Order: sequence, then structure tokens, then C-alpha cells
Amino acid sequence: MNATLAALALIFTQLSLIAFGGGNTILPEMHRQVTEVHRWLTDADFAALFALAQAAPGPNMMVVPLIGWHVAGLAGMLVSTVAIFGPSSILTAVALRLWRRFKDNSWRRTVQAGLVPISVGLVAASAVLIVRAADRTWVLVAISAGVALVAARTRLHPLWLLAAGAAIGWSGFGQ
Repeated sequence: MNATLAALALIFTQLSLIAFGGGNTILPEMHRQVTEVHRWLTDADFAALFALAQAAPGPNMMVVPLIGWHVAGLAGMLVSTVAIFGPSSILTAVALRLWRRFKDNSWRRTVQAGLVPISVGLVAASAVLIVRAADRTWVLVAISAGVALVAARTRLHPLWLLAAGAAIGWSGFGQ
């Protein structure tokens, strides 16, 4: 295994094991590792791969195989995919067995309630990171804020919001 593949394996294995509350909670650290530490991607590359992964069907961490592909081709994609999905899957299986064992303990509800704000904060940090990486003008920041507001206040399907964003981007408004 060459040094790049080893680095991909190490980074995504570590991220897999700390992805508490969902994959999007590790986006800030993933972004830092691939853009600042290893300089494999630019901010724009990261935002584009994340957008592509979110538009595709499948798990929300499909950005990881895309990053692996971008960095080291097919081998990078395979190593990154196994590294991000393997360790967390094994850990989840083990944790669920233990969690069920303590299903009647009162401390379990307290732990669950305490984890909710942590997860919400981590997901919010990820959203801010993606907006900062993708939106280069104040017009684009305003559009992102407007879309977030519409998504939070209505039951409009996210695909309609994506279509509206694509139409705005295609028109060149805000560039």
C-alpha cells in the first residue's frame, strides 16, 4: 500500500470511529484533513464533491468514495469506502448489543437526551462549513440562508429546493 492509500485509510478509519450522530458530524474534520492537512482538494472541490454525493442516492457519506477516487483513483475509492464504512459498522453492531442490554436503565434516557444537542451542534457546524466552502459571494450566502429558512419553515420537498438552487446557479445570478 502506498503512502497516499495508507493516509486515506488512516484518516477515514479515524473519522468512521468518531462519526457520532451521523456522517455529517465529521464533515468539518474531513474538510480540514483533505484541504488543509493533505491539500488533496480545494474548498471548491470539496463543496462540489459533497454536493454531488448528496444529490446521488445512497448513504450520506458517499462523498468519501468520491474523495478517495479524486485522490488515488479506483484504489483510493476502495480504501476510503472500506475505511469509512467498515469500522463504524462493526462498532455500531457491538454498541447496539450493549445498548439493548441496558434498555430498562434510567441513565440510558439521560444519555440519549444529552447526545441530541451535541449531534445538532455538530451537524450545524458541518452546514456552516459547507456554506463557507461553497458560497463565495454575499448573494450566494443570502441564497443559502433563504433556502435554509424555507426548508426549516415549510414541508417543501428538498428536491424542489435543489432544483431552485440549480436554476439560480444555471442563470449565473450571484456569480
